[in-house]
Amino acid sequence: MGRHLGQHFLNDKAILDRIVAALDPTPDDVVIEIGPGKGSLTRRLAPRVRAVVALELDRLLAADLREKGKGKREGGIPDNVRIVDGDALELDWGRVVSEQTFPFSLFPFPAFKVVGNIPYQITSPLIEKALTPPLPAVIVMLMQKEVADRLVAQPGSREYSGLTVGVRSVAAVERLFIVRAGAFNPPPKVDSAVVRFRPLADPLIAEAERAPFRAFVSGLFSRRRKQLGRSLRDVGGLSKEQAAALLAQAGIAQSARPETVAPAGLVALFRLQQASHTL
Repeated sequence: MGRHLGQHFLNDKAILDRIVAALDPTPDDVVIEIGPGKGSLTRRLAPRVRAVVALELDRLLAADLREKGKGKREGGIPDNVRIVDGDALELDWGRVVSEQTFPFSLFPFPAFKVVGNIPYQITSPLIEKALTPPLPAVIVMLMQKEVADRLVAQPGSREYSGLTVGVRSVAAVERLFIVRAGAFNPPPKVDSAVVRFRPLADPLIAEAERAPFRAFVSGLFSRRRKQLGRSLRDVGGLSKEQAAALLAQAGIAQSARPETVAPAGLVALFRLQQASHTL
């Protein structure tokens, strides 16, 4: 993406190498790269994996990357890179991987990983997309530090939020390192951080539950200053007595606030609330 689409280009080779290393790349890997831009990360990643499928919204940048791949010019894009025009939020990643990586993969739908320098304004939707089946083996994203801090926040902290709960109910999250604004061209107004996600083999919440759980958590955190006894009555349409009974079953104090409860506790509370409506 060009600057008009919110992209800040990272050219620091040492940082790019650290991002590639965070993927734990192997010669058999297929990697989706979101927003390759000018190809700085692409060129360092491609020699270490089987194939890179680069999703680029900016058609001019995509065309330039293809042109650089011709004639094996210095700074060109390796042969195992496929440039796909389109919006990463709209594309079917599973289908794109299947279509673009054969015959790089012996399987019609290979396992894949995801990496990207994420435009700040679409960070949350892209995280949601990446954690929707078919799930990658690992996801490494460069994002605004403030969002990274929320993702790894602990219950009781100011940064702990509905985003924290939603993501950590389906993935393990690590903030690996900070990238200062000066490493980008043009430099953003804030620092960034590299975050690694590993989808849980046994997620706390099932895929069919994710949308209602997200709505439930969002409702609670929109009332984060309220005690859960009161919030459950507002969000779940429960009586005072019903809310107290559900919290007792979940082992959560009525006086607790949403930001003090770990994801597993909120999942338990959500399921009890859902079950109460079926009785």
